[in-house]
Amino acid sequence: MEMVRIIPMASSIRPSLSSFRSCVSRFGVSLSSCNSSRRPSFLHLGSAVQQSQLFSVKASKLFRVEGSNMAVRAAGNMAQASTSITQEEALEWVKKDNRRMLHVVYRVGDLERTIKFYTECLGMKLLRKRDIPEERYTNAFLGYGPEDSHFVIELTYNYGVDKYDIGTGFGHFGIAVEDVAKTVDLIKAKGGKVTREPGPVKGGSTVIAFIEDPDGYKFELIERGPTPEPLCQVMLRVGDLDRSINFYEKAFGMELLRKRDNPEYKYTIAMMGYGPEDKSVVLELTYNYGVTQYDKGNAYAQIAIGTDDVYKTAEVIKMSEGKLTREPGPLPGINTKIAACLDPDGWKTVFVDNIDFLKELELL
Repeated sequence: MEMVRIIPMASSIRPSLSSFRSCVSRFGVSLSSCNSSRRPSFLHLGSAVQQSQLFSVKASKLFRVEGSNMAVRAAGNMAQASTSITQEEALEWVKKDNRRMLHVVYRVGDLERTIKFYTECLGMKLLRKRDIPEERYTNAFLGYGPEDSHFVIELTYNYGVDKYDIGTGFGHFGIAVEDVAKTVDLIKAKGGKVTREPGPVKGGSTVIAFIEDPDGYKFELIERGPTPEPLCQVMLRVGDLDRSINFYEKAFGMELLRKRDNPEYKYTIAMMGYGPEDKSVVLELTYNYGVTQYDKGNAYAQIAIGTDDVYKTAEVIKMSEGKLTREPGPLPGINTKIAACLDPDGWKTVFVDNIDFLKELELL
């Protein structure tokens, strides 16, 4: 008769994201100390709660009850359904989370030279600059508007390092301009390198051009009317496009804005983001037919994304089979809460608490 009580009570066990950490702690399991094969899943956690904590019934006693096998299967099915609901709720939370791409980070060999090129040739503004001599590096933030409302570039100069390997995985940054030809003429006059002259994109009518900055980073100039987000694209190459789309939708809450296959040139692109292409920055994922791996070099670093909760974000990333490289928590000294992860291709993203990010900007 004891088994009769298990089934209805199991249906009430719906561990939420916020309660997951406390439940794990109750069983003496540390997420940070477990590898993926040993980390308790929601299903295992629910089963453990049913048998050893809530009911105080030993497994040997349960199996002596007539019909227990059927009851145990039913309880297991209900626990699994509970897990599914929890995951669905978590993924729904991601879609509702207040997310925005904050900045992209990469390394340069001559900071002043790069600042000069970006401000004089690309029309960016130097927003701020900070030197950290004890750690031997300097940062410069550039963009087309304030950091609290625009996607910006964070340049990093490491003392004494004048050259980096961009690799084959990084593609380009995209900048929307009202007149591509005029911008290209200015870049040429300043001694910049143009790798594709202005003209319509293959198979379309949008006018584009490609240039390189002094460190070899490529920029696509896209002719477009006035836009609130001129720095509008980050292009990265991936080895399995459908896998990447699935990851960015589930773990990052991004929307697949469009997907275009170009069999003539043997590549497919997917535009992912948190808003329309003409009004916000997007992540352009490119798959080249038959290429599953790329050399990432040591130049490009990461993208930062704002979130309302880095702890929930980290748990959803784990659910989506992402790899956390930094557990969620405050940074020493400034207390800004962050979490960091790698996507299936090894591209790094740092999630930053929205409120902490704004507080950090206020202290500047």
